[in-house]
Order: sequence, then C-alpha cells, then structure tokens
Amino acid sequence: MPNATRVSKPLSRRFFLRGAAVSLALPPLEVMFDPNGIAYAAGRTAAPATPDTRFVLWFNGNGVVEKYWVPPETGANYTMTPCLSPLAPFRNDIHIITGLDNPAARMPGPGNDHHRSMSALVSGTSFTGRGAGGPSIDQVIAQRLSSDPEKATRFRSLQVGVSQESFGESIQRNLSWAGRDRSLPPEMIPHKLFDRLFGAKDLGWVNRKQSVLDTVLEDAKNLKNALGTTDKQRVEEHMASVRDIERAITSLPPEYAEVSEPEAGGDMKDWPRIAKLQSDLLVHALATGQTRVASYMLTKCQGLTRFPWLGYTAARHHDYTHRDGKAPGADGPDGQRIMRDICRWHVEEFAYLLAKMKSVPEGDGTLLDRTCVLFIHEHAEANDHKNNGMPAIIAGHAGNLRTGVHSKMTGTMAELYLTLANDVMGVEVDRLPTGDKKLSGITA
Repeated sequence: MPNATRVSKPLSRRFFLRGAAVSLALPPLEVMFDPNGIAYAAGRTAAPATPDTRFVLWFNGNGVVEKYWVPPETGANYTMTPCLSPLAPFRNDIHIITGLDNPAARMPGPGNDHHRSMSALVSGTSFTGRGAGGPSIDQVIAQRLSSDPEKATRFRSLQVGVSQESFGESIQRNLSWAGRDRSLPPEMIPHKLFDRLFGAKDLGWVNRKQSVLDTVLEDAKNLKNALGTTDKQRVEEHMASVRDIERAITSLPPEYAEVSEPEAGGDMKDWPRIAKLQSDLLVHALATGQTRVASYMLTKCQGLTRFPWLGYTAARHHDYTHRDGKAPGADGPDGQRIMRDICRWHVEEFAYLLAKMKSVPEGDGTLLDRTCVLFIHEHAEANDHKNNGMPAIIAGHAGNLRTGVHSKMTGTMAELYLTLANDVMGVEVDRLPTGDKKLSGITA
C-alpha cells in the first residue's frame, strides 16, 4: 500500500533518529525505496542503490542425531523429520543440505575431535592449539564488504551469543575469528548488546527509569509529521518493539546481567528466554542497516548446558551425545531420543529468528528475502564425532538462493562457503582452505 503522502525527498536507508548519546536507526520504510523496491542511496539522493544483502552464520554445538535429522528423500517432496519439524512453516524459505565433508577436521594436530572439527568448520584450517587457524567465513565476507565505502555500515559485523557457559578453550567458546588465533567473542548479555546498538556510553538505559526512546521523541515526531500513513504506523510499531525489548531485558533476573560461572554440574539459566531477546536485537540491527554480517552462537562447541525447560537435567548436552552410559538412564535409544528433543529445540530457536526476519517488510519483500542465514554444527552424527556427511541449512532468498528442497551434495563445507560468498553475497573470493570450487544447486 503506497503512502498517502510522502516526504518531499527520498529518505536514505541510513537515516537515524538522533538524541543525546543515542542514535535510533529506522526500520525499512516505503519512502526509502523506489517503485521497484530498490533502496535509495545515502544523502537522500534520488539515485537508487543496489539492495543490501545480509549474511548470518548460525551455530549450535555437539552435532545431530542423523536418523531424526536427515530426510530420507531428496528434492522438493522431502519429509520434515522430527528435528526439522519447527521449520515446516518455512519450507519454501529453506534449503536442507546434507553430505558435505569437513576434511581439515581429520588432519593430525593438537586438541580433541571438537577442537579440530570446530576450527575446520569455521575456517577450513587445523586447530592451532590455541584457536582457529584462519578467519571464519563470516569475517571473510565482512572484510570484503567493508572494503566498499558505499556499503559501509556502523558495525562491520556483530557477534551474538546465548549460552554463557565458560567450559573449554577459545575454540569452543567462539564462532567468529578475524584470523589465526584472533577470536571475536560473542556478546552474550542482552543488556550490553542493547546498549551497543543504541549508542549508550555510560550506565546503560535499561538500568534507568528513562527509556532510550525518550531522547529521540522530538526527532521522531518531526519525521512522522512528514510521513504517509503506512510509514508513520511502521515507525510507531518499531519504537514500540524497541520499548518491548527494553522492558523484557529489565525484567531479567539481576544475575543475567553478567557472565557467571555455571551452577554445580551444569549451566541452568533460561536460555530460550535469552535466545529470543538476542534474536530480536539481531533482527533490529539487520533491519536498520547497522550491519550486514553477523554470527549467532546459540550453544557452545562441546557444550555442557543442561535443559530444564525440556525436562532434561540428569546429564549435560555433551553427555547425552554419547551412548556410553555417561547420561544416567539415557544410554542407547533413550539417549538418542533425548538428543532428538534437544536438537528440535535448537531448530525452534532458528525458526524464531526466521519468523522475525520474515515479519519485517523491506521494499518489495521482507528482510528474509535479502538475507542468507546459514545454520551449521561442528559434527554430523554427534555420537561418532562424525565430520563427513555434514548437515547445513540455508535460509532466505538473497542472491536468488534455491529453496524448498533437500539436497545431498558432494563437496566440502568450505566450498559451500565459497559459493555463498561469491554467488549470493557478491564478494570475490578465489578460494578458501579446503575449498577451491563452487557447488552447483545453491542458487536457482
């Protein structure tokens, strides 16, 4: 529906509402796009800019149970398996991929299977004994995008985390790597991520009586007076959603405002509550153009979280992955069914992120239409620490991604990354470690 009245000049996607110590970015508005759904460039010029595409690397650790994850059929008519069932509403927005290899995980070197698999997964290189042997794919893409000043964003990339458990070494706690042994830790505290996105420089808005919105009300009023009905409503809804996030963060227990050692025997915090807040904040950052690249680490590599919200507290996540009696009463098939339920929760959180992205209108589509979200694990079959036959899920429609199918592919994870970087994100990457050719069937 077009605006009843439009502002006198096209509005840049980089327009901010300003206030003391605060810059509130706006959601996609109709006035920011030409009739073909192309965003106007910075400076309120009438020249349209190429639509921005985004890349999100999404991870949870400890692998999957293949019989509950991998569809028996390939093509469009595949079965939604128990683990994938939360993605049924997004069938036409996703591409289920299985069969890829992670060869660097099998190279001799220091560390255990999780160390080696994680370094190989994110960088295609061997574990150094301290961290990943090279940059992760999200940082390869971020570096290429940031080299174009016309595409510069406030944050070159964002690293978002959920589970705060402190188990393990740097390779287990970090998903993004700027280079060899150079980790980029995820922000796991919603309070701090909120402050970072909204520009607070002191005690933090969520610790005060005042809302971050209070300081931009006058600027918002002036803007809304110049907007048409649809855009005015969208600005109001956007500000209301920001306030909802503020209230949700304020309602968290005080101990959630800091990273603390896990309770004895395993981490027992309410991670679903935190995961949704972090997803809300990430979607805000992507929708308002603050970044084009992000990583999201739901759980750690070789994670030891317990799952009270699922009723599973007798053992920790890593224990449940192995059929060796470590999980009391959960050996063999029982343990596999518990892992099925844990994996399904992971996918539920992924589906929540996709739903939020799909709900954000942008030009002639949605935020999800211009995003590539890649869901990965450090292992395939969890019990065996398997690093071939790797599963992945691609979601979104950036770069004409092929969706609605399950594909069993040959090739490496790095070759999948190479394909997404070049053909979807439009950055030139000649090769990656363990990846020197592109895969077919990723784009339509």
